[in-house]
Amino acid sequence: MSHAASTAREPQPTGSAVDVRKLSITRGKTRILQGLDFTIPAGQITGLLGPSGSGKTTLMRAIVGVQRLTSGSIQVLGRPAGHPTLRHDVGYVTQAPSVYTDLSVESNVRYFGAMHGKNRSDAAEAIAAVGLENLARQKTADLSGGEFSRVSLACALVSHPGLLILDEPTVGLDPVLRADLWARFQTMAASGTTLLVSSHVMEEASHCAELLLLRNGRLLAQLSPEELSRRGGSEDLEKAFLHIIQNESPAVAPEGQVA
Repeated sequence: MSHAASTAREPQPTGSAVDVRKLSITRGKTRILQGLDFTIPAGQITGLLGPSGSGKTTLMRAIVGVQRLTSGSIQVLGRPAGHPTLRHDVGYVTQAPSVYTDLSVESNVRYFGAMHGKNRSDAAEAIAAVGLENLARQKTADLSGGEFSRVSLACALVSHPGLLILDEPTVGLDPVLRADLWARFQTMAASGTTLLVSSHVMEEASHCAELLLLRNGRLLAQLSPEELSRRGGSEDLEKAFLHIIQNESPAVAPEGQVA
């Protein structure tokens, strides 16, 4: 765990890492996101939770700066989303692993690190942060599914991002691996990294300091896990979320299914 702390950035000033104002995104006649307003505090884990098709991936792409906005604005670490100077400050891990299967773990991480001016030592720290030290020379094609996902995470960590965005990073992992990853995320946050982690598994909400509840492209609520439990009338966070959905459903739902 100590390696994870060394991989993260120095603690950031308190305040917001992401500031979203009146954000709407439309594709054709389909409204994907509708009038979102929220901030993501710096140096903590924020969970982006909602059913499949609620707009989570589109929102994350917008924050990274690779999704065109229909209206509204997004500020990331004090700059407009997608600004060239954010290239080294924002890490993004998609659901689909983005590594080269014919290269070793170390070669993959060193390759992505070189894009950010990082050296062999930085790559070694990133590999250690995800617990793959013993597999550094292993070709990624020979890794298990959980190990393969960790390589993608190491490739994002090697730049020491101030903001790390993770799109359903624990999907398909066994309970032990999920618990280990969340422990590592907590260590990164404690060291100053801001994490935005999406999931459709409500039990993972308890690992987050704050939650963004998304449904049908609208933000239902921004609150802590404790507030979700209290507001939803249940210690079972899934039941609490369902209660909020039933009582605070958006008045207008977008046409079609969103991503």
